[in-house]
Amino acid sequence: MLSGATGFLGSAVLARLGAHGAPGAPRTRERPGTAQELTVRAFTRRHVALPAGVEQVHADLARPETLAGVCEGADVLVNAASHVGSDEQQCNLVNDLGTAALMEEARRAGVRRVVHLSTTAVYGRGPHRGASVTDLGPAPGSAASRSRLAGETHALRQGALVLRAGLVTGEGDRWVVPALAELARRVPGLWLGGTGRLSLVAVEDLARLVTAAALRLPAAGGAVHHAVHPQPVRLRDLLRTLAALGLLPPLSGELTWQQCLSLMRANPGRIRERQLELLAQDHFYSGESLWDACRCDPGPGPLARLPGAAAWYRRQLGLV
Repeated sequence: MLSGATGFLGSAVLARLGAHGAPGAPRTRERPGTAQELTVRAFTRRHVALPAGVEQVHADLARPETLAGVCEGADVLVNAASHVGSDEQQCNLVNDLGTAALMEEARRAGVRRVVHLSTTAVYGRGPHRGASVTDLGPAPGSAASRSRLAGETHALRQGALVLRAGLVTGEGDRWVVPALAELARRVPGLWLGGTGRLSLVAVEDLARLVTAAALRLPAAGGAVHHAVHPQPVRLRDLLRTLAALGLLPPLSGELTWQQCLSLMRANPGRIRERQLELLAQDHFYSGESLWDACRCDPGPGPLARLPGAAAWYRRQLGLV
């Protein structure tokens, strides 16, 4: 069972799970000594076209009464649904109360394994440098991150494997690269010299990791992991890669933090100072353990994946 199947990450996970469940796909071992074909069920708020062979049911985390029975017969639940806007009521309705209701349905249906997607934003303001889950206490600073932390509590009570993802790039990304594109116009220069290190992960690699966690790992008993590429990315390398792809103007000249803030205030826009802080300062986390546990290759890294998403980003940014 997959929730959030039409979202940014959920659609990528669905494609991976659908490949496993397609006719002729490798069989997956659910219990030692047994093998079975993977059946994929996805719930969506409305009818949409899904890959062939995927069972579709209609439910909405914002309307808990619609969740009745969605987990019946499911061995594994992957919860990739969330609300990431600024509306506190909607965030609480989906990320907190909706998650609680979904986890109750999983308990009632006897689901053996739950993978729940969360975010490193629950840690709040940094800088954060290579911290493990046990090194940091949550300090969420937005409605979305506060409610997603609350959702983690419900998932952990159900024995879920909670995956805190870092910044996710690739087709469907409407925050990371669009934010960088706006800031490149408003704050032209290398913010803090471009020295900040960031935990990024390409959406296709994160989807591989989530799928591996769902199909290979035993029931977690309530564990939290970082879902990031093991190697952090330097901000200046990210900006140069995007400029080489024609997605940003080339940036040069080192800016102090005060210069950054002065330029932001002089050139108003959608992105706030706190978000610039997230992108300009160190925000990277330890990430090797989950890849190792899932026996999953993290791949070449998010910078190497960006060319494959460049055409999508150009359309998204209005550059074509």
